[in-house]
Amino acid sequence: MWIDSHCHLDAPEFDADRSAVVARARAAGVQMLVIPAVAAFDFESARALAHQHGFAYALGIHPLYVMQAGEQDLTLLAELLARHADDPRLVAVGEIGLDFFVPGLSAERQQFFYREQLKLARRFDLPVLLHVRRSADPLLAGLASIKVCGGIAHAFNGSEQQAERFVDRGFKLGFGGTLTYERSAQIRRLAAGLPASALVLETDAPDIPPQWLYKTAEQRAAGAVNGRNEPAELPRIAQSLADLRGWSMAQTAQLTSANVVSALPKLQSIWLAHG
Repeated sequence: MWIDSHCHLDAPEFDADRSAVVARARAAGVQMLVIPAVAAFDFESARALAHQHGFAYALGIHPLYVMQAGEQDLTLLAELLARHADDPRLVAVGEIGLDFFVPGLSAERQQFFYREQLKLARRFDLPVLLHVRRSADPLLAGLASIKVCGGIAHAFNGSEQQAERFVDRGFKLGFGGTLTYERSAQIRRLAAGLPASALVLETDAPDIPPQWLYKTAEQRAAGAVNGRNEPAELPRIAQSLADLRGWSMAQTAQLTSANVVSALPKLQSIWLAHG
């Protein structure tokens, strides 16, 4: 059985067929999803979907949404983390982090929300789901000053040295659709060479489509719809990792699922129920 450690099941791209998406995931052997919120507007939808389908969720404010967020959103986040502290399905604070790729985002505002949410994670003794895009070093600097109990660096794309620093801080590294592209040499090299205990699998659905779903700019201009990623693609993505590591698929499922549970300890009780 597989765990998709990062899936935005509440995204509007799934509004038309969300139940069918879940059914396809389960038919493919993906029995657990972690659904991270991205802003105050989807705190409740992430929680509700996790309870409806027997999945897990995280609450946080994504760096791409901090320009629209206010301190009242941090207050609401703190209130919900306290209210649902005993909810076994609430497994992390996330998706939080820094993004220095998208133009027009205030670095200062991102840092403020990132650090305030690290403080909440430490206060409630929860791991974090980190958004890492051209931001590994400043994320690590935040973790050095505001220590939390680990988590997952989602869609990791940094250097080997940065990867090792995250692992040293108790983090797992998320690998998904990008792993399926032969041109993703650095990511494939990391997936092949890092300790097995550091690796978790994810889709980031509906985003980061694997190679077989990707449409080129020319194809899109000709009318092709860009392929929507979904959690049912996880086992096929996992085959790329298995091939790189020389693992069987059963071994890959067991190792990566155990790593997710290690990174998100509250997940253990509900994962064992799928047993």
